[in-house]
Amino acid sequence: QVQLVESGGGLVQPGGSLRLSCAVSGTIFSAYHMGWYRQAPGKERELVARISNGGSAIYSDSAKGRFTISRDNVKKTADLQMNSLKPEDTAVYYCNARRMYTETDYWGQGTQVTVSS
Repeated sequence: QVQLVESGGGLVQPGGSLRLSCAVSGTIFSAYHMGWYRQAPGKERELVARISNGGSAIYSDSAKGRFTISRDNVKKTADLQMNSLKPEDTAVYYCNARRMYTETDYWGQGTQVTVSS
């Protein structure tokens, strides 16, 4: 059974940094593309960043230059380093694992990120 557990959310002041981590268990991690999504109140869930099983990354326009996604295939984790945070980054952040070829999606429970002074 595939399980994703996020950690690292919290309250941070504008301009601050947070690092989110997603631990994956119950499957072969290298067979998955990993991503981070977020959902703000009243808005749809949106892609923040994605990293392929080979390490190629893409970012949303709002995340480019401020966020960095990474993965560790030995530890079976996918991290999102968020710098220069803004109030509009406030949302619940979800880790996603997408199985290669089948494109089956698995989701974590979400972690709250609040950017406020």
